Amino acid sequence: MSTPTTAPSPQVQEHGGGDAKAGRRLRQVREVGILLALVLLIVVTTVVNPNFLSAQSLRDLLLGATLLTILAVGQTLVIVTRSVDLSVGSILGLTAFAVGSLFIAFPNLPIPVVAVAGVLIGAVCGAVNGALVAAARVPALVVTLGTLYVFRGVDHWLAGGRQINAADMPGPFLALGRATVLGIPVLALVAVVVVAAVGWYLSSYRSGRELYAIGSEPAAARLSGISVDRRIFAAFVANGALAGLAGVLYAARFGTLDATVGTGLELQVVAAAVVGGVAIFGGSGTVLGAALGAVLLTTIGSALPILRVDGFWQQAVVGLLILIAIGMDRLLAVRAERRLRGGESRGA
Repeated sequence: MSTPTTAPSPQVQEHGGGDAKAGRRLRQVREVGILLALVLLIVVTTVVNPNFLSAQSLRDLLLGATLLTILAVGQTLVIVTRSVDLSVGSILGLTAFAVGSLFIAFPNLPIPVVAVAGVLIGAVCGAVNGALVAAARVPALVVTLGTLYVFRGVDHWLAGGRQINAADMPGPFLALGRATVLGIPVLALVAVVVVAAVGWYLSSYRSGRELYAIGSEPAAARLSGISVDRRIFAAFVANGALAGLAGVLYAARFGTLDATVGTGLELQVVAAAVVGGVAIFGGSGTVLGAALGAVLLTTIGSALPILRVDGFWQQAVVGLLILIAIGMDRLLAVRAERRLRGGESRGA
């Protein structure tokens, strides 16, 4: 693993310092904007229904955002490299059913062993995606669209039409889905740890910052000596592992599992990351922003029915947020390009 570093390279200091600072300010502004939108939505919904801020409602909201947050963090690792993973919903579903099957086949298996097995299954799925994208040089959109169906097919084969119920799994494992610490769900705390750990890695380790360099300009990253293929492969493996972790947590929270778990979730994950400021074109974004995007989308899903907004408009609002986020990314990219050209002209 790379060692943590704090000072940017001389090249970055000389040529990209101003743009880097401006980029950080713009990301912070976007994250604050998402937070303000979230607060405004909560306030409006609470005015309509004061029970929206009850302790139970807040716990349900945190639990609802947990899985999406973990998946959005993993997706961020992939998107910043100018890729995307559409198979995360299928990986979550496959992992969740595999976890339930392990408990049925080996009732006395320790919970940590099963949890690690679930994460490893997700990592293997991520490795398949990463190998096809990085080694075979197949576009990530095409690869993960294919593996979405492959992993889902494996899930259906494993399920064989069966359904796993809560009674088939150990009580202590299911208790994790309901456990709280100081009123905060344990699963939500796991998501917070994931956000903090991945955020620290991306900002403190050279290999983490190299993911942004790859997304910004892959050709330049190769010329500078970055192992582009290896970094992309690692990003997909990490994303798969986090999807596997989300599958384990899904099994603990819901208990009832079948081959349809996670269907359609991949679009929500990409939406959460993009709304949170992760540029779909690669090269910028933070896991904090992705996490805020996940919480915002979850809150929208909970608040709009209370505000008596039709489900169709709920999807329309999410779509509008995505379009706004992509438009802002494009606008910022154009402004950065103009600043760069202006600097080159003055330098000449």
